[in-house]
Amino acid sequence: MNDAFHFENPWRKTYEWHMTIGWLSAAALSLAMAYALPIFVKYNIAIALICAAIGLYRASQAWMRSLDRSRIRLAESWFISIEKLLKIANKACHKNAFWLGKGFQWTDVVAGRMHALFNQGIVAQMGKAINHKNGAYWLHGLACENAIHADLTDLVGHTLIVGTTRVGKTRMMDLLITQAIVRNEPVIIIDPKGDKGLAENTRKVCEAIGESERYVYFNPAHVEKSVCIDPLRNWNRKTELASRIAALIPSETGADPFTAFGWKVVNDIVSGMIASGQRPNLVQLRRYVESGPDELVIKALREHFKRYIPNWETGIAQHIKKYRGNQVLGHISFYKDVVTHEAQSVELSGLISTYEHNREHFQKMVASLIPVLSMLTSDQLADLLSPDFEPGDNRVVMDTARAIRMNKVLYVGLDSLSDSTVGSAIGSVLLADLTAVAGDRYNYGIDSIKPVNLFIDEAAEVINQPTIQLMNKGGGALFRVTIATQTFADFAARMGDENKARQVLANTNNKIALRVLDSETQKYFADGIPRIKSRDLLMTYNQEVESDLQEFSAGYREQQTLEEADLIPPALLSELPPLHYFARLSGGMTVKGRIPILK
Repeated sequence: MNDAFHFENPWRKTYEWHMTIGWLSAAALSLAMAYALPIFVKYNIAIALICAAIGLYRASQAWMRSLDRSRIRLAESWFISIEKLLKIANKACHKNAFWLGKGFQWTDVVAGRMHALFNQGIVAQMGKAINHKNGAYWLHGLACENAIHADLTDLVGHTLIVGTTRVGKTRMMDLLITQAIVRNEPVIIIDPKGDKGLAENTRKVCEAIGESERYVYFNPAHVEKSVCIDPLRNWNRKTELASRIAALIPSETGADPFTAFGWKVVNDIVSGMIASGQRPNLVQLRRYVESGPDELVIKALREHFKRYIPNWETGIAQHIKKYRGNQVLGHISFYKDVVTHEAQSVELSGLISTYEHNREHFQKMVASLIPVLSMLTSDQLADLLSPDFEPGDNRVVMDTARAIRMNKVLYVGLDSLSDSTVGSAIGSVLLADLTAVAGDRYNYGIDSIKPVNLFIDEAAEVINQPTIQLMNKGGGALFRVTIATQTFADFAARMGDENKARQVLANTNNKIALRVLDSETQKYFADGIPRIKSRDLLMTYNQEVESDLQEFSAGYREQQTLEEADLIPPALLSELPPLHYFARLSGGMTVKGRIPILK
């Protein structure tokens, strides 16, 4: 029969077992006749062999169908040791691939089996026991599972992991992080909630491969064992630092007068610090914003005078005397009257304008900037985020560029459960710092450098505009970004703009969905997958008897129907068991898989 008209119900009763019994019984009867009757012995043996062969063929068909029906009842958990995972990771590394657990490619054939089961009724075909309280485990039994590997180059397109709470997003990151460590690549993990299991598993993997020195830990909740990180260490242009801080100012549009004025103030102060030979840090920024840039103006102007004006000390004395010993006004007067004609500086002019701004109005305009700087410099954070220690201090100072250069595995816990505002601010400023590092790698070549693996758990709590830039252009700098969230709406709420949220999603070529309860997120994931033609068989019976009982008619009809259906129905994502997932990988391959729990 032509395949176009052939329909095979994958979930019908296994009639092949009855056929097997019939054919094997016939074989046994033929052998018995050959033994009991002295005639036709050879013919009976030949018939027995033929019947036995057909019986075995039918038995193999019955066995395969029985396996299909039994496989969808499996609901066991899967645990894996670090040692075994390291072996798997090494094998994947040699194949230039990464491992995503066990599963199978979700093709139109597999989807057709699923729709056939839907049409006939899952419970009706498989019994009430198929409805497991933790999810639809039967989905993973629709095909035979094998190890799932994807090409390592797919990671450059970035990866999105989405799923509701407690379904395995962090455990999925465990697998990807472990493999990145085994590949001997720099790893940076930003974890807003500070998952202890993720931090410990990362540390133990480094120890297991004999490279415990690669692991670096940062968490404001554990100052005693945390390294110090300077988020203003890396920049290409001075204006980047101002943008990095201004992005943290609460704003609906990001372009209101308070944000713009805050950016100008920070930029002028940063320029003054650089001009005076100081390295910008958060503590110094807060100091000059709160108390005014008086001291900074003097330092910056003196450095400028030393560089360009001979015998400036003699000339400035008259101006200081003119303002009755006021050092700041004397230096500004000397700059405006004398120096601007010979060596004008745009940066110093901006700093002077900030100093001369009406003090009362200045305080009002920076009212939203001061809390941001206060958050990042309060208590122990002053040392953790603005390290400026004396020589001989044994505390470890790190920054993102140095961590990448030294091939470190940097875990950044933000303790957002205790203080979400501060945790979000720290994460955002570090992501902006990483964006600057990516720009530096992109501008100065990447021929001899390794890929950087960036993992952001609960990404909606820290993602910002620089992160979008990092994902959009970071592929050229060999940045592989993996972000995890619960729903797509989280990004829109964080960014304040649905279009920007869609920019985040559009920059991820690999999408991994665990159990998802949000209907919009379900629809977004399923909409990116082509639809299929689902086959169904409609059978009708009819019989008719005339009233005088003289005529009787009956009929049977089979009609095959083709209907357009989803390869993955959106609502199906809400029924995935914990640690089970659907993935749409770069290149168009769709897989159904499950991952182990790392012991």
